[in-house]
Amino acid sequence: MGRVSRRAFAAAALSALTVMPTASAAARRPAGGGAAAGEMRGMWIAGVDNRDWPSAPGLSAAEQQAELTALLDTAVRYRLNTVMLQVRPTADALWPSPYEPWSQYLTGTQGRHPGWDPLGTAVAEAHARGLELHAWFNPYRIALHADPSRLVASHPARRNPDWVVPYGGRLYYNPGLPQVRAFVQEAMLDAVRRYPVDAVHFDDYFYPYPVPGQSFDDAAAYDAYGAGFPDRASWRRDNVNRLVREMAARIKEIRPGTQFGISPFGVWRNSDADPRGSDTAAGVQTYDDLHADTRRWARENWIDYICPQLYWHIGHTAADYATLLAWWAGVVRDARTRLYIGEALYKAGDPAQPAAWQRPAELSRHLTLAKRYPPVRGHVFFSAREVTADPIGAMSRVAADHYQRPAGPPYRAPVRVTGSWSPGA
Repeated sequence: MGRVSRRAFAAAALSALTVMPTASAAARRPAGGGAAAGEMRGMWIAGVDNRDWPSAPGLSAAEQQAELTALLDTAVRYRLNTVMLQVRPTADALWPSPYEPWSQYLTGTQGRHPGWDPLGTAVAEAHARGLELHAWFNPYRIALHADPSRLVASHPARRNPDWVVPYGGRLYYNPGLPQVRAFVQEAMLDAVRRYPVDAVHFDDYFYPYPVPGQSFDDAAAYDAYGAGFPDRASWRRDNVNRLVREMAARIKEIRPGTQFGISPFGVWRNSDADPRGSDTAAGVQTYDDLHADTRRWARENWIDYICPQLYWHIGHTAADYATLLAWWAGVVRDARTRLYIGEALYKAGDPAQPAAWQRPAELSRHLTLAKRYPPVRGHVFFSAREVTADPIGAMSRVAADHYQRPAGPPYRAPVRVTGSWSPGA
């Protein structure tokens, strides 16, 4: 996910889930009064760099499946109801795609068949446990290195080198090329055609995060397609807007009922750049730096849900969790777009983090605060490795304080309406 929000993860100590019910018991979601009202209770399962799953490249098919089902069982133990599984980390696939190669994070070799169908199995196993499966795609990232020759020979990026922009030591597809936008859509929508995924999920990467002293070289594409825009930034935002709107429409055409959600970096714009922005001083703004107009997508109902990554503690000087929570609640108050909050479980207990993250109750405080804002419809935790390890007991504290009963599917969650709440509350 975001450059600022998901770097330098500390190794977490394992702790027992003694207060949690067994997976099989939690999976039997009682109807009626025995279940909590529908809300999002999710966790991300990241595949890039083998962050969460598989834990290492080259495991056997049986070992990979065992790790996957263990993560799903962990989600159920904590009474979560959704997993966001990364199925296209770097212009590759965790299913038999006709468009892109098998992911190297499965076998260690890009393009090598892993001996099973990870996405198909994940959908079936998640649904068997009462979990939603949101297929998590990264639209434009090709590789975490800048050497095209390291890609498998059949890779679309090698067959179409004019689609590729090296930047910051990595390779990206150029979002300014219409043929790129069409291709990445087809590559992602292949999974929607094949599998009954509950949602398509994007994270925070559109145009890449800024790298000091470097520029993203899309000048030729801008010359070819940028006429009519006042500047390159406006053209770039339009490129991303087109991707979002076209994906939203095509998902509904291919598999009606499938949701489309995006989890952006948590700051749209600081208020000193735009009076509509949040009272923050973040070093990254999605509108200006990633060319992602996340506020517009939410307010104009382009997507079904938005899950901003509010990866700061309550009281953070530059980006206060409480300030951003209220701001995002105000953004969606009159929209149909559902608001979920991305939570930085990975920071809990990390000695490199401020004192607030050394307190087991910090994340539970986030959920308590969020209950003051009716538009907030749930939370998603980054990420599965920390949900399993439960650093300093932070996840167990969340479950004990807030997830005492199972919850129905998040998309059925009713809007909580009160007469007293206002965006500035």
